[in-house]
Amino acid sequence: MNQSIHSRRAYAICSNCIMDTSDSKITFDEKGWCDYCNNYHAEILPSWHPDERGHKQLLADVARIKADGKGKAHDCLIGLSGGVDSSYVAYLAKEYGLRPLLFHVDAGWNSQQAVNNIEKMVDGLGFDLHTEVVNWREMQDLQLAYFKAQVPHIDTPQDHAFFACLYNFAARSGHKYILTGANYSTECVREPLEWHYHASDLVQLKDIHRRFGTRPLKTFPMCDILTFKLYYRFVKGIKVVKPLNCVPFIKEEAMQKLVDTYGWQRYKHKHYESRFTRFYEGYWLPTKFGFDKRRAHFSSLILTGQLTRAEALEKIAVNAYDDATIAEDFEYIATKLGIGIDELKGYMGGEAKSYKDYKSNMPIIDLGTRVLRALGVQKALSR
Repeated sequence: MNQSIHSRRAYAICSNCIMDTSDSKITFDEKGWCDYCNNYHAEILPSWHPDERGHKQLLADVARIKADGKGKAHDCLIGLSGGVDSSYVAYLAKEYGLRPLLFHVDAGWNSQQAVNNIEKMVDGLGFDLHTEVVNWREMQDLQLAYFKAQVPHIDTPQDHAFFACLYNFAARSGHKYILTGANYSTECVREPLEWHYHASDLVQLKDIHRRFGTRPLKTFPMCDILTFKLYYRFVKGIKVVKPLNCVPFIKEEAMQKLVDTYGWQRYKHKHYESRFTRFYEGYWLPTKFGFDKRRAHFSSLILTGQLTRAEALEKIAVNAYDDATIAEDFEYIATKLGIGIDELKGYMGGEAKSYKDYKSNMPIIDLGTRVLRALGVQKALSR
């Protein structure tokens, strides 16, 4: 593991969750609790109501969506990846009588499980599906640029394409409501910026591509932070609804419901519906940088009572997936990117960088975040 971007502080781990000093800015109180745990109890828990109060709010949201959608083919959009969160949102939309257009972005990295799950959900729910396919040559070039940039957040091209396609489509087509799978139940501990920088920072994306890309991004979907956070929300009137925050959302129970009802297939871990993300989160990030996103994922489940700390420590002690699968995926990723295995290994051995080594829009992002928090639109989930 390349240690160059890590702080040299002594190792410590939270006594309540399993976040540790692989987050260089983590702090601990006198009880040994980290700032993520304290933030959860001080900021998130008091305003999160997955009970009768939340259900009442969801019913109000549904009524408004139905009223605004009268006479239209669809009353909302749902971005569907094939993962548990978005699939369960689609299930809830059916339960509450909504008429969403399911929206999928194919960025070239879907696992066969994801393809199957999308098909199962579409067939089982009877909803319409719209798929946008990202130009692979441009995606390939941008993906390679991020490897060459040596940053941890090499999944940004895929993430940016997902949200840019969805929100740009909503703005073009006049859809006013987007239902997302974002939730506190499994995401109340967010990865720190040094692990995964903002995928919405178009300034950084363009800078990395300018330095390391070789092909113009003529059709690659783009949406900058101001457009996404402010213009689409306050000018175009696009509203984001998060149903999973309004109902009890227990990950294991939700997955079993999808399995039993639609024949949905489980993944080994969160976000593994993308074959690239599985490789990136399960192997590349912890091996090259020492960042294991499962710490944040498991810690969220600890705080919301879905996993014990002892169980989380046992799980985190085991590699995300076995050596044979890593080797298989290593060859698959290299081949799909049009490079040799040795070249991909060379990127693994290169000097680690961070988002701070490239141009960014952090001042604007910080300002926008402060404004949205002051308005009560956004909670502090991470630094």
